Amino acid sequence: MSEGILQRLSEGVVLGDGGYLLELERRGYVQAGPFVPEASITHPEALAGLHREFVGAGVDVLQTLTFYASEDKLATVGLEGRVDDMNREATRIARGVAGEAEREVLVAGNLSCAWVYQPEDPETHRRTRELFDRQLDVMTGEGVDFVVAETFNWLGEAIIAVKAIKATGLPAMVTMGPDNNPDSFEGYSPGEQAKRLADAGVDIVGANCFRSPQYMLPIMEEMRAAVPDTVHMAAQPVAFHGTVEQPNFVSLPEFPYELEKITLPRATMGEFALRASDLGYNYIGSCCGSVAAHVREMARALGKTPSDEREWRTSTGKAQSGYELHRMKNQ
Repeated sequence: MSEGILQRLSEGVVLGDGGYLLELERRGYVQAGPFVPEASITHPEALAGLHREFVGAGVDVLQTLTFYASEDKLATVGLEGRVDDMNREATRIARGVAGEAEREVLVAGNLSCAWVYQPEDPETHRRTRELFDRQLDVMTGEGVDFVVAETFNWLGEAIIAVKAIKATGLPAMVTMGPDNNPDSFEGYSPGEQAKRLADAGVDIVGANCFRSPQYMLPIMEEMRAAVPDTVHMAAQPVAFHGTVEQPNFVSLPEFPYELEKITLPRATMGEFALRASDLGYNYIGSCCGSVAAHVREMARALGKTPSDEREWRTSTGKAQSGYELHRMKNQ
């Protein structure tokens, strides 16, 4: 029998995948701005290829490309009629690529903020739950191992996601998205967010997106200290620089068309993986801007893939590459 996500987390660190929408936009398959996940139905081969890159980099989990795949969000670009198609095809693609792997790779259905919730309006609460239920109905019908609900600023919206996931009977991972002010929009501190999510029955709690490792780690420390050691913790930072004043990369002028200027080196993500593990986080992934090179470095740091490269050298003592040439000069 295969091991589920909770069993794996009880045995050690699980490595999540990286970012999808921004990388697919960079490759020409997603429109910047709305960032809706149409690639699952317009360019399925591109999405499958990106999944394969993450599997090759050493991940234990693939998330379905269903972030923003909710009806009201898709309506902003005239795609509300394709919501079920997107969720269905995204799940099938992730499941298909996971099935190709030589090792068992889990598939997580993905929910995200739906841009509907307003705390003082009960009708928006009902509508938010309706949107989540619709996505989950399709994804669970296709087969997912657990559900990741992510990038919430409103804790109230995250709690609605918790209830929707719990109704499916699947394990729930719910992560908050810390803005420039890391408190939720209601005013709850990161520690209080983690506590309330754990109290609501979330299996895996934490933070994702918006912030680089540098600005995510203090939030992670606060969250870890706020809940019992028995609660599984998750973190998925972005691979972009922020600033002290604006740690949320989305608020920077480089977003979304000059992100190459603020991309982190792969080594930074490898270092983050070790720091996160030391803090007691056992679901360690990454988010926007993190591509296979970043994820591979995380896998190496965590001992999930070999760190040794094959030995190579020339037999003549003369350089056979620019790499050798400049290192010979510096010796």
